[in-house]
Amino acid sequence: MIIEILTPEKMLFSGDAYGVQMPGLTGSFEVLEKHAPLISALKQGTIKVLRDKQNELARFSIQGGFVEVLHNRVTVLVEGGTAA
Repeated sequence: MIIEILTPEKMLFSGDAYGVQMPGLTGSFEVLEKHAPLISALKQGTIKVLRDKQNELARFSIQGGFVEVLHNRVTVLVEGGTAA
């Protein structure tokens, strides 16, 4: 699936990945390929982009944001995003 992580200033990540783990308001959650459509708020924490079931591709510290999952594409809009 395609994952894009964006701040108001720049794109932090864009690419193909197995899945992504994110800090939701009520707890962490993971989105994998062919996930149902979803819109959710994110709290301060770490986003982990997963290359496969065992390996992380990238980590980003965020202050908060929103995620949209639609048609096997994950778009994450964040504040204060930095590579971790």
